[in-house]
Amino acid sequence: LAAAPSVLEMGVMPEIAQAVEEMDWLLPTDIQAESIPLILGGVAPPHHIPVIQIVYETLKDQQEGKKGKTTVKTGGAVLNKWQMNPYDRGSAFAIGSDGLCCQSREVKEWHGCRSTKGVMKGKHYYEVSCHDQGLCRVGWSASQASLDLGTDKFGFGFGGTGKKSHNKQFDNYGEEFTMHDTIGCYLDIDKGQVKFSKNGKDLGLAFEIPAHLKNQPFFAACVLKNAELKFNFGEEEFKFPPKDGFVGLCKAADGHVVKSQHTGSAQVAQTKFLPNAPKALIVEPSRELAEQTLNNVKQFKKYVDNPKLRELLIIGGVAARDQLSVLEQGVDIVVGTPGRLDDLVSTGKLNLSQIRFLVLDEADGLLSQGYSDFINRIHSQIPQITSDGKRLQVIVCSATLHSFDVKKLSEKIMHFPTWVDLKGEDSVPETVHHVVVPVNPKTDKLWERLGKNHIRTDEVHAKDNTRPGANSPEMWSEAIKILKGEYTVRAIKEHKMDQAIIFCRTKIDCDNLEQYFMQQGGGESPQAGVCPAGGSRQGHPPHSQGDVRFLICTDVAARGIDIHGVPYGKCINATPPGEGFICKLRGAEGGRAWRSPCASCALSSIPPRLPQVWYHVCSSRGKGCYNTRLKEDGGCTIWYNEMQLLSEIEEHLNCTISQVEPDIKVPVDEFDGKVTYGQKRAAGGGTYKGHVDILAPTVQELAALEKEAQTSFLHLGYLPNQLFRTF
Repeated sequence: LAAAPSVLEMGVMPEIAQAVEEMDWLLPTDIQAESIPLILGGVAPPHHIPVIQIVYETLKDQQEGKKGKTTVKTGGAVLNKWQMNPYDRGSAFAIGSDGLCCQSREVKEWHGCRSTKGVMKGKHYYEVSCHDQGLCRVGWSASQASLDLGTDKFGFGFGGTGKKSHNKQFDNYGEEFTMHDTIGCYLDIDKGQVKFSKNGKDLGLAFEIPAHLKNQPFFAACVLKNAELKFNFGEEEFKFPPKDGFVGLCKAADGHVVKSQHTGSAQVAQTKFLPNAPKALIVEPSRELAEQTLNNVKQFKKYVDNPKLRELLIIGGVAARDQLSVLEQGVDIVVGTPGRLDDLVSTGKLNLSQIRFLVLDEADGLLSQGYSDFINRIHSQIPQITSDGKRLQVIVCSATLHSFDVKKLSEKIMHFPTWVDLKGEDSVPETVHHVVVPVNPKTDKLWERLGKNHIRTDEVHAKDNTRPGANSPEMWSEAIKILKGEYTVRAIKEHKMDQAIIFCRTKIDCDNLEQYFMQQGGGESPQAGVCPAGGSRQGHPPHSQGDVRFLICTDVAARGIDIHGVPYGKCINATPPGEGFICKLRGAEGGRAWRSPCASCALSSIPPRLPQVWYHVCSSRGKGCYNTRLKEDGGCTIWYNEMQLLSEIEEHLNCTISQVEPDIKVPVDEFDGKVTYGQKRAAGGGTYKGHVDILAPTVQELAALEKEAQTSFLHLGYLPNQLFRTF
């Protein structure tokens, strides 16, 4: 099956399909096959190909004088159904794709929301189910009420602490409620009364509605603090159906229903051409990823012509005047990192008024680096509706989509996002084999015998006494770092690794390990073809082409790398991954890191003591920083609890990771008996030692059955009446 037809079947332009074919992509990856049709169809995410195509089509329409809708109506489809209103909610209030499941994970502030419709007459009811143990209040409010339900004279709430609230007055009422409870909310406008129920139990009258509010429409409302609820307005069967003439909100008479005035009157993009106003903005967490993405854009747009697409890389470390010069000439697609992008946007040099696509690549990396405010700021400056009446498309890509921070961000800046997830939460391939190597400088005195012939460390202890015999936490911390370098080299030699990816925590650690590899020299040492973390300014093409044997990198720097022909995936975590990153090899998933399924071994080194490491909170993010004091003392270091990280990884994997001795000899078990790490076929593939022998009896049995079936067929005859008979 040829590449171009496969891509064309997904609706991709022939010009882009031709470029794809020249890159030797025989078939789209699973994530591309799932996502590209969604984006081209106007839904949502991987992004290079569809972004290029839609930007091109937008420019082509403008070139040919085609115009979009002259008037733009926003929020209409949303306001026609009973659900929570995405245009009438707090900044940290997230609404699920069904419009009924609501969540706020802000732990310090309350964030509220109201429904898309309200009622002015009759007796009405809705239910709320509590999905966790967070704090919440539910009830009714007028359109002019604060979203902080029950804190002004226009709202009436009932909270999980067993308090009713109105006009900042909180009184005991009913019972406390929490996870798995269902709260019924009753509104009798004709009598001017509000009451609630818990799991079907009537809690009695809560409020008498003041006379001046009886002619006001009332909306279903809630306010949350680190909580999740689900509303039921009556389209589904109620768990506890109301009595005494109350009806679900969705069955309210048309004459009693009023639509919310919060209709999402989004800003509409300008139509006037501005050279510094691109159609797409792709934000990356690092320079290396930005450079790689720009190279991909250039490759995919190779044959796109009339009009040609103009792209620009905006990153730090490059003269701003060069980027400004290109901006003045006109750009269509901008790829950049937050720092320089923020500078150009804040000074008006980069105009966001015509953005059609906003892509947040490696969103978990952007959030972990503290760029949430930047994301919210640029999103608020981008028109939500384009000049041709189309909604802004926001694409969020992440290796950890199930991270709560990523979910919270997507629900905040996207309207009912479509999730494309091939593996599911915390999925780890069966072919990944994890082992842990304890690093104990008390029992392994190698670090003392090395003298100065050891790996250079991160200089956190440059001013400390770390000589043998000091018996201080700093001495043990330095010893751990020295042993980790030795164990990494030992693992490569012991398992005869022809290629491997080695993860370090920081770029400094990666650079030091690269230098140490180079110093080893000769024989089976791993010095040849090391690609350092952060890579060169050209990204990581040498490793993907097979010229580099060992890729030393941080997690962020390694994302998005395409590596071909690795016979066995080997991953060494010189430091166990932190901040929720699960140690797993995408190579064994047949994903982006390795293009073919393979057996994989993940080695992590875990010390029983805590090493002191850099944790920069300074404004320069570590550049030129030598403040080795602890974070709590105003410095930029922390004691890194790797044993705790290991327990978190084991919890994610739902298993206990086996430990091996410092000689790093992995015991033969059921998995290892089938695979020999490090062996390599002459043609470049892997060798599954013993695998053929294991399958041989089954193959012979299948061959015998096939022979029997073929022989039986030859003894059958075919008659004109379509019946078979035996000769």
